[in-house]
Amino acid sequence: MFSQFAVGLKLKGKTDHVFIEAEDALVAALKGKIEQPEAVITYARRRNRRGDARDTQHTITNAESRS
Repeated sequence: MFSQFAVGLKLKGKTDHVFIEAEDALVAALKGKIEQPEAVITYARRRNRRGDARDTQHTITNAESRS
């Protein structure tokens, strides 16, 4: 069963986050690192739908990360 996780990234002095569907937070962080190998992962946590709804959405789905 997949859940959505928010993964924080820092790249070239700027921070951002993406939402990733994964089995757990570690897998989500690794998928984020695969997408942005030069970025530093700052956090990986379960998505908070109410709090994260205010932020712009960047999503890496399971199908996108496999292609």
